[in-house]
Amino acid sequence: MSTLSGMTGFGRADGALSAEEGGDWTWSVEARSVNGRALEVRFRGPHGFDTLERHAKASAQSRLNRGQITLGVQAKRADLGAASLKVNADILARYLTLANQLAEEGATPPSADGLLSLRGVLEAPEEVDAPEARAAVEAALAVSIDQALDALKLSRDREGQQLTPVITGFVDRIAALVAQAETEAVAQTDHIRDRFARRMTELAPDLSDLGAPGLADRIVLEIAALATKADVREELDRLTAHVASARTLLQQPPAGRKLDFLMQEFMREANTLCSKSATTALTGLGLELKAVIEQLREQVQNVE
Repeated sequence: MSTLSGMTGFGRADGALSAEEGGDWTWSVEARSVNGRALEVRFRGPHGFDTLERHAKASAQSRLNRGQITLGVQAKRADLGAASLKVNADILARYLTLANQLAEEGATPPSADGLLSLRGVLEAPEEVDAPEARAAVEAALAVSIDQALDALKLSRDREGQQLTPVITGFVDRIAALVAQAETEAVAQTDHIRDRFARRMTELAPDLSDLGAPGLADRIVLEIAALATKADVREELDRLTAHVASARTLLQQPPAGRKLDFLMQEFMREANTLCSKSATTALTGLGLELKAVIEQLREQVQNVE
């Protein structure tokens, strides 16, 4: 049986290639996700590895359905050492000219290490990989991206396992409240009839034609009309159907989008139930039902 997945999680993968394998690289990949209505993938990678973004997005889409995903790749090549550095003679000459001018005005003459630390004086040769070596690094980085996304998926699955009993508990509570409301709704017609009768009794002294022909029938029709307007069986039937739909969706992930829509339908019926209620008890059940639905909606926002 499939289980729900959440949308919050973290995954990490580290890797390395020796000089013999592809240039002495080390790297780390981190994948994070938070809630989102759709799947959105943001990628940050090292300079010169632009093709990795396409792989990262395709890999995420094959594993995940919803959420805002951030993928970050940090890669570093081993330092080639000081022997590979060279001095930019033109820039150094400019610094020396300026330093001599300042020395003539009384400034302290520059030291060798001070000059070498100035920007642009020391240059590292541009690292150009052979095509085969660059391809090896990219392939290894792609593997680490997949591993980080696999770890992220496991993290989201664990969240889903924790969410499932919570969401199921709210659905069960809604079902119980609907059952109580069905019992309370049976008494609505009698309550309306009694309330109408009391009102007529209060008004009887002011009604000279209370016993007029046809008035009793009109009173019965008024009571029937009020009872029809207060009939909540249709709303309760739909709420019962929504409970069944929710339980089915929980067994058929990914269900986040469908559950989002179902929460709107739950709340619509609960609002109508409250507006039609003719008893304090039924109104109380309707308000409690709305509170539980809202709690359920908050949890559903975390479901993939």
